[in-house]
Amino acid sequence: MSVSKAFVARLANLAVFDEDGDRVGRVRDVVVQTRAEHAPRVSGFVVELPGFKGHSFAPIRMLRSIGAGQLIIEGRIDGRPFEQKGGELRVLADLLDRTVTLVDDGSPGTLEDVAIERDDAGDWHLRQLFVRLPRVGASLFGKGPSRYVTWDEIDFEDEDDDDRGPASAFITATSELKPSDLAAELLGLPEDRMLDIVSEMPDDRLADALEEMHEDDQVRIIVHLHEEHAADILDHMQPDDAADLVARLDAETSEALLARMEPNEADDVRMLLTYAPDTAGGLMTTDPIICSADTTVAEALVRIRQKEISTALATTVFVTVSPYEPPTGRYLGVVHFQRLLRYPPHEQLSTILDTETEAVHWTTSDAEVARVLASYDLVALPVVDSEHRLVGVITIDDVLDHLLPEDWRTRDVDGGVVPTRAASRRQRLTQSEVTTPQRTRRRGRG
Repeated sequence: MSVSKAFVARLANLAVFDEDGDRVGRVRDVVVQTRAEHAPRVSGFVVELPGFKGHSFAPIRMLRSIGAGQLIIEGRIDGRPFEQKGGELRVLADLLDRTVTLVDDGSPGTLEDVAIERDDAGDWHLRQLFVRLPRVGASLFGKGPSRYVTWDEIDFEDEDDDDRGPASAFITATSELKPSDLAAELLGLPEDRMLDIVSEMPDDRLADALEEMHEDDQVRIIVHLHEEHAADILDHMQPDDAADLVARLDAETSEALLARMEPNEADDVRMLLTYAPDTAGGLMTTDPIICSADTTVAEALVRIRQKEISTALATTVFVTVSPYEPPTGRYLGVVHFQRLLRYPPHEQLSTILDTETEAVHWTTSDAEVARVLASYDLVALPVVDSEHRLVGVITIDDVLDHLLPEDWRTRDVDGGVVPTRAASRRQRLTQSEVTTPQRTRRRGRG
């Protein structure tokens, strides 16, 4: 039976199994990301894999259930050694047995355990802390009283932020910022300080910030990182944004990073690099929500609620024949989010399908794409190939980024400089500059 709350001390040494029931390792720690005002968010688990030296990292998105003396994950754990980044804490190694002070009355105590809990959105947070207080009276036997508190009800004593890495204070202070604001904060730092911090930032946060920067700033940061780290950042970026960035690098660097990326992510980037920048193919992304015709309304809404889905892409579900990864089977139509809300959960998408929203061919000009989006008040537009297979989706924000002047973000209302993202694919490498391998297909998502 899966649980939505677990105490970390009881997770230590817990066996980890995959969905097929095969044992893949043991839990050695829980990693949380510290945040300025709220309880730390769980980012994943440190796992010991048999046959591997050191420990590896299993992101929280891989977790399927905790219970019955086991932890079940989906997917394969990367065998690379775990490296703790700035703003991250290991619960067992960095938090437990630490001396704390209760904020309300100044009482000292020892942090003996913490509970992680899943919220309604599916995210796990550090919620409840078990603190042991000093013994009362002169007795030398027994333990002192205990108390459950929340993260904001304690202070850690004698803690030097510098011990957790040079970026910890900045990462904690900016943990609640939107990506565009985080990008502005980074670019406002001295060069050396900024580069030190980006080396320590969580991959997903840095990827989000890079997507909001001018491509010259993206290049400056990505070439500073080690190749393996830079490839991980590109894996976390939207494929179209990653393609824009890779296109600005020299051919040798581009190919080196593509070779280190996850094969499926690299394939998406390579494919996008082959399209002309002023066409639908050059504007599209390859990560829309794609479902089969027999998918239910409830299942489609679950897909929309996934936090990695951007706001624009979450407005529309695209329905195709198998396979359900671009290039898909034959494109059938779309179901808009508002329409999903009007039908019962068991209704199949095939019965509420909008077949009037026509797709554009990947060779369609950017001007025609803009006209279609404006004419029919669309937020997302399907892109197909000559066989009417869905190859990608264009969102309104990508069209605006492409058509607006390159310096449209460079001045705010006070005249200050803010980060920009240049017009999408005007500097892309041609197909002859980046070799495109045979495309592999990810597992169907519908």
